[in-house]
Order: sequence, then structure tokens, then C-alpha cells
Amino acid sequence: MHDRNLNRLSGFDYSSNRYYFVTMCVNYRIHSFGTIENKSMRLSANGIIASEQWNWLAGQYPYIQLISFVIMPNHIHGIIFIDVNYYNVGNGRDRSLHNNDDSLQTDDRYQPVYKIKPIPELIGAYKTTVSKRIHLSGDASFKWQKSYHDHIIRNRSSLNRIKNYIETNPEKWDSDTFNNRL
Repeated sequence: MHDRNLNRLSGFDYSSNRYYFVTMCVNYRIHSFGTIENKSMRLSANGIIASEQWNWLAGQYPYIQLISFVIMPNHIHGIIFIDVNYYNVGNGRDRSLHNNDDSLQTDDRYQPVYKIKPIPELIGAYKTTVSKRIHLSGDASFKWQKSYHDHIIRNRSSLNRIKNYIETNPEKWDSDTFNNRL
């Protein structure tokens, strides 16, 4: 069996209340999501799907906030914030909307336990749904590179620096290390 290097920080809880910077690449860095024109990204049909599915994540998993995101020709960058307090009482959100079992709503002794998915599961859901939609649209050859890169953001200065990097990424495409023209 092939031994794989683990990319995640050993022992870290990736479902904890934090900001996470993630990067996912298309396999072989093929320019599948569009092109850079005049320092701005022009999305292909695959790029539009990737964008729609990023927004789908926030609807599917309401305890996350999508802070910043950019699609590049062969990769995406994004910042996800996990709010572990989302389901706690007093947050101004109607928890009953997330509970389909009426019997659990009538008695406080049987309150549901909500699972906060960790970053690896969220990224897995994103990559899977993007791939499925792209394949259904007719591009059966689309494939993600295995795994992804993540960085745990530990302070406001780092958050601001990474947000700036993401938002200015298309402008810097000519010097980007991900700009692998095949």
C-alpha cells in the first residue's frame, strides 16, 4: 500500500472556531476554470460551476462564513470561517429551521446534537459537488489534484494579508507560481 504524506496539522481540530485559508488545484494544473484577461478572471462554464458550488457550501453548512474567494484558471483560493457557536441559543437564528424531527422540538431534554464538519469534510463536499456538476455538464475529463493546501489563520494581520492576496490574485497572474501553462 502506498504511504501518503499527511498534509493536515496532526492533532488539530479542523472543526474549531477559526479562519482557514484553503487552496485547491485542478489536476495537472489544467486551465479549466477560465482565463485571465486584462488582469481579471473570465470564468468558463466550469469556473461558473466552481463559483456556484462555493456559495452552495454556505447554504448547505450554515455554521460557516465564506470570507474571501477567487477562482483562477487552474486553482481556487478561499477563506472559510467556522462558527462553532452557530447552533447555540441566543444567536438570533431560528434553530427549528435545521431540525426536521418534530418530536425533538417539543421537549428540551431531546435537543438535537449538530455536527460541525471539519475543513477536510467541507472541502471534500465542495470538490465532489464541483466534479459531479462539471461531469454532468459534459466535461468528463475534469479532475481535481489530490488533497488541498490549508493554512490556519491565527491573527487579524494574517487574515488581512491573505484576503489581500486572494483579492489581488488575478492581477498577479503573470508572476503566480500556479500559472503553469501547459
